Order: sequence, then C-alpha cells, then structure tokens
Amino acid sequence: MNNPGNIEASFQLAVQQYEAMGVDVDAALDRMRSVEISVHCWQGDDVSGFEGDGGSLGNGLAVTGNYPGRARNPDELRSDLEMAYSLIPGKHRLNLHAMYGEFNGPVDRDAIGVEHFQGWMDWSRDQKISLDFNPSYFSHPKASDGFTLASADSGIRQFWIDHGIACRNIAAAMGAAQGNPCINNFWVPDGYKDTPASRQAPRQRLADSLDKIFAEPLPRDQTLDAVECKLFGIGSESYVVGSHEFYMGYAISRNKVLCLDAGHFHPTEVISDKISSALMYVPELLLHVSRGVRWDSDHVVTYSDELQSIMQEIVRGDYLDRVHIGLDFFDASIHRVAAWAIGTRNALKAMMAALLEPVDKIQQLERDGDLTARLALMEEQKTMPLGAVWNHYCQTAGVPVGADWLQNVRDYENNVTSRRSDHPVAL
Repeated sequence: MNNPGNIEASFQLAVQQYEAMGVDVDAALDRMRSVEISVHCWQGDDVSGFEGDGGSLGNGLAVTGNYPGRARNPDELRSDLEMAYSLIPGKHRLNLHAMYGEFNGPVDRDAIGVEHFQGWMDWSRDQKISLDFNPSYFSHPKASDGFTLASADSGIRQFWIDHGIACRNIAAAMGAAQGNPCINNFWVPDGYKDTPASRQAPRQRLADSLDKIFAEPLPRDQTLDAVECKLFGIGSESYVVGSHEFYMGYAISRNKVLCLDAGHFHPTEVISDKISSALMYVPELLLHVSRGVRWDSDHVVTYSDELQSIMQEIVRGDYLDRVHIGLDFFDASIHRVAAWAIGTRNALKAMMAALLEPVDKIQQLERDGDLTARLALMEEQKTMPLGAVWNHYCQTAGVPVGADWLQNVRDYENNVTSRRSDHPVAL
C-alpha cells in the first residue's frame, strides 16, 4: 500500500527536477487531464459479441488463451468495463463494435439500428463515457471466403454496404446524444491467402463500396468516418485489399480520418514514424495502439519504446487535437479487466512522459544545430522521476497508485468473474 505522504513528498521533489529542465509539471498535468483514451470493448469477451451464435471468430482474427470468466452479455461487459475504468486515471471513452448490440433475437448485420444500442447509449450517459463505433466485417457467413466490401458477388457487397450505412447512422445517433463526434472506424478483412491474379479489381470494388457507404453526408459534429489499413492477416497473407497505400489515398481524396494500427505493418515499420507525414494530408488520425509480436497478434500494450515514440510524436507535433487514441488488443491468457488496466495505464503513462519532455528546448537546440545537446537532454529525460508524477496523478484522480490496482482486480475476480460459467447467460 502506497503512503499518501510519501507520494506527495516524492512528487514535490520531482517537480523541482523537472523545473530544472524547463518543464512546467502543472501545465503538463492540466493537458494530461484532457487526454481521452478510447477503451476497446472486445477485450472483455475475446471478440465474441452478443449476436447469440456463440461468437466464433474468423476472417483474420484469433484469440489466444481462455482465461475463465469472460463477459457473456452486455450487463456483464458493462460491469467489467466499470471496474476497469475505476482503475484508470482520467475520463475516457468506449470503442464499441457492431456485434455488441442488444438484439433480443436474430437481427442480421444489414438490419441493425439505433434501438439495438440504446442500452449502451443510456449507460454511456449515466457513466459520462462517450462512445466510438466500428462496423463488424468478420465472423459472419457472408464473410466466409474472406471477402466483404470487395467481394466479386454484388449481393455480398450490397449486404455489407447496407451494414456500413446502418453503422454510420448508429454512430451519428451516438454522437448527437453525447454531444461530441463518435469515431466510426471501418476495417475489412478482404484479401487472398495466395498471390492474386488481379490486385486492381478488388481495390476498385472496395473503393466503390466505400463511396456508396459514405455517399450521404453526416454532420461532423456527430460522427467522423475512419478507414483502417493492414499489411496482412490470417487467410490474407499474400494480399490485403485495404493496404496502407489504398487507405492513405482514400482518406486524402475523400477527406476521411486515417486509422493507423500499431500491429498492422511490417515488423520493421512503426506508426510513430508515419504520424507527422499522414497529418500533412489527412485532417485527423485515429490510432489503434496495440502490440504485435512478430505479427498482428494484438498483445496487451506495454510501456515499450514504440509506445513512448507514438506519444512523443503526438506531443512534439502538437497533434493532441487531431489524433484520436484508441486501444486494440485482446488477450484471454490473463484476466481481462487486468489487461484493460495494464494497457490503458501504460498508454497514459507514455503520454505523461511525452508531456513532461522539455519539447521547446530540444526543438530549439535542433534548430540551432546543437545536436549534441539535443541528444544529451533526450537521454537525460529517460531517467527523470516520471513515476513520482504518475503516482501523484493517480492519487489525485482517485484511482489506485502503483500496483495497488491489482488487488482490486483480484477481489473482483473472486467475487464476480470467477463465478461465471463459459456459457452465455441472458440477464
């Protein structure tokens, strides 16, 4: 158990050290309080959803492990989310997939409506948590061959076009209800396991399908359309229709938000290097902060070099108002609420580290050509007392400090999740 007096004493010493480097800690904390992370719902139930068919995954997705006690219905998922939010400093968002509606019977994805998400909208209002959204283009019989919006079958394409249109209307309703834009992110799994005979034709079909989905202008203060690229997936190892180049061009030409996922590129690529380039040409970015291990395996976000670089790029480029930060991982090998807490707290910790950099000073040294001093300050920053400021931030936000949150998860596991069976239960 952390002692509040020691936390405050350590914080005051840290403030002095940061001030010596020219960093205003209070100003950094003020900016930190405005940072919203969009926490992803699908960590809570291994991307199963609530369509009533058992939620078999497919089309380029896989979950490793089967830690007991996954959420089996919306009420259990909301309970788990509330537990996770209680461990995370700040006020954050929820990223919801279309397959997580409350359907009360068979409803195919081209027929979903606002009414199926009214429970989520009521919950978000009560919790003061804004919603983001995603169409679900996977784990469905009409995606069984790995193609949806780029399918050669016009009937399949139309089904998924109708799904996308329905999702835009849902997202707009969410945004209108919460008073800020609901980010609606489009990712499709379309691609080939082996080398295609035509790379062009599926991309022409995908662009045409997207144009039909986005044909109706919707108020940007209600919803923003985002498009997400990928290098490869399970079953699409040789060719993905929606590549980075495809969606970069699409986002630029259609004025859409571009989504960059940290696991969707070659292992030698990093999205931190793409942020400043992309924002020269697209209005806004959506980030899916994840952790790929040798491939897009969506591991729990850790405090890695790349995570720090992503947040540094956002702060150094003054992009906080143009970058939406969401998380994207699913790991059922550890407790799901703990995974949310670890990943989100790490993302916020990396953002705090970036806000505590002497950005003006190191950028001025670069302009002056003093690259020696620039490197020296960047390296000194790595051993500054970030932990003391982070602990103070958590304490003042009323969430557990250090690893104290783990006991809260253990108690929740003993009292709630361990009592669940593996079978869906309607509440």
